[in-house]
Amino acid sequence: MRCLYTVILVSLLTIPRIAGQEVVLTAKFDTTRILIGDQIYFHFSVEKPSGLDVIIPQFSDTLVKNIDILSGPATDTTLLNDDRIKITDRYLITSFYAGQYQISPLFVEVKSENIVRRYFSDYTRLEVLRVNIAPADTTAKIFDIVDPYRAPVTAGEILPWALIGLAGALILYFLYRFLRKLKIKKSPREEVISTDPAHVIAFRELEKLRDEELWQKGETKKYYTILTEIVRLYLENRYRVYSLEMTTEETLDALRITGFPKNESFGRLESVLKGADLVKFAKYKPLPDENEACWENSWTFVSETMEKEQPAEYQEKGKEVVR
Repeated sequence: MRCLYTVILVSLLTIPRIAGQEVVLTAKFDTTRILIGDQIYFHFSVEKPSGLDVIIPQFSDTLVKNIDILSGPATDTTLLNDDRIKITDRYLITSFYAGQYQISPLFVEVKSENIVRRYFSDYTRLEVLRVNIAPADTTAKIFDIVDPYRAPVTAGEILPWALIGLAGALILYFLYRFLRKLKIKKSPREEVISTDPAHVIAFRELEKLRDEELWQKGETKKYYTILTEIVRLYLENRYRVYSLEMTTEETLDALRITGFPKNESFGRLESVLKGADLVKFAKYKPLPDENEACWENSWTFVSETMEKEQPAEYQEKGKEVVR
């Protein structure tokens, strides 16, 4: 009888442990610390008996706010032994916002006839850093992250440039003598300063960009670079927000300080700038509809926020975006 009690007690103590080890979840990043714009993988693994059906969650756009998913999941299945397998979903992620982020425990579900059991992973953390030597206000000065490397210069490298410089000096000297003999006098050239309103400049440049058909030729990154420069220059001329020297978040914060409301126009601007960041820094490849929508949002933002009434030629756009 005593032996029977011992067997029952051992069984009761081992049942919870076996149940607890039935499904094991692991969530982790390749590393816990990255710089803004770096790309790493997030791994979500489930170890389970091979005959057990589990419901594994899928993520599409973000893990949490400001941690963007670029691709995935890529699923890999590994046989651990005769009766256990490991399923791993891998996501390529990035972030453009410095800070510390915590991923709450993820879970999978196992459904039986009347019971749904959940198994949870641990918390996962990621720290996104700026470059440490960059000052808090990067608008004050533009500088190299590291000093240029100065390699020693040899005489063989100097001689060709010296000869080129000497030849150039001789050409300039004889050109000067020739022009002096002809008594050519150049009238002073006055610098022309544009007095057009901010929105007129922006509309003109947007139409010029559309007509160049850059993204249609495969020059998508150049297209978004020029588009954001047009919008940022408009913000400088219209609101004195010197956006060309700011990040996207700094630009939006500076615009809000001017009293600009967080309305639909603000949302259009945010969509244009952040969409361009993904293309320029995260190698995102937008669809043709996205390229056109980004141009349309830029045009609409300018038309909604311009200081004075639009000139007649811009009151109705009346022009389809070149596809």
